[in-house]
Amino acid sequence: MTRFGYTLMTEQSGPKDLVRYAVSAERVGFDFEVSSDHYFPWLSSQGHAPYAWTLLGAVAHATEQVELFTYVTCPTMRYHPAVVAQKAATLQILADGRFTLGLGSGENLNEHVVGKRWPTVARRQEMLREAILIIRELFTGELVDWKGEHFEVDSARLWDIPETPVAIATAVSGERSIETFAPLSDHLIAVEPNKDFVDAWHDARRATGLPGGVRVVGQIPICWDPDRDTAIRRAHDQFRWFGGGWAVNADLPTTAGFDGATQFVRPEDVAESIPCGPDLDAIVDAVREYWEAGFTDIALVQIGDEGQDPFLKEAAGSLLEKLRS
Repeated sequence: MTRFGYTLMTEQSGPKDLVRYAVSAERVGFDFEVSSDHYFPWLSSQGHAPYAWTLLGAVAHATEQVELFTYVTCPTMRYHPAVVAQKAATLQILADGRFTLGLGSGENLNEHVVGKRWPTVARRQEMLREAILIIRELFTGELVDWKGEHFEVDSARLWDIPETPVAIATAVSGERSIETFAPLSDHLIAVEPNKDFVDAWHDARRATGLPGGVRVVGQIPICWDPDRDTAIRRAHDQFRWFGGGWAVNADLPTTAGFDGATQFVRPEDVAESIPCGPDLDAIVDAVREYWEAGFTDIALVQIGDEGQDPFLKEAAGSLLEKLRS
């Protein structure tokens, strides 16, 4: 059965509110929760960017059953992979085995803050590959020394190893990244319902003798509101960046850049790509593309902080019933 998740969107809400939403989302019946890991919001109007790992530690203690993901962490520039391994192992202990480490090659928006040059796509993927290898080594609990092309690790060891190993899910964007990361990862992350990506991922794993039936985790924005016009205005104000595609979104360094890049995106353009308003069947139809493409896990992004409490109280339960049926 397809699992449905709730997104802790750190770009649009403060940390205390996010913990409260996490508890409510578990109570209403979501199967898992994913947290973005940003230093900046996409647009200034979103207005937030708390530290994801502190947030997830609090959520792990405030919830009991819901699975938790980073969606996604870049372990190459803002964080060294040795530090990511320690954070992930600690969070898995706090979450009693409910955590999956979602990794990706990052966006300039978040990684530029440490003052490093933003690499090309090919180089970012090389860095991510090496980072995953380091993280895997550290998860063994053994002493690790590493001198690679991009990273060094000097006599590092994780002293607190969770009983349940931390699974790694990796975000991909094309054939090259699928070939690179399918043999190194436990699960697939993708943000578009592309069946060819899913099939290629399974094929790449089988070609190396790994099992093909792994989790495929996607995410889709929605903007539920009793009033459709209000929903469209909110989606346009806070989520028009989404239409740029990852080739653009990965490279822009500031919220001002995203404001400029999306200045000609109209509210009706956003409404065509994001289901807006009270119609739950329209949301189900939009999500349907993901499970038909082979996604096993689909996280919903309810757009706008002011829309979270009404959505969780008035709509989420009924929506989950429709999705599961």
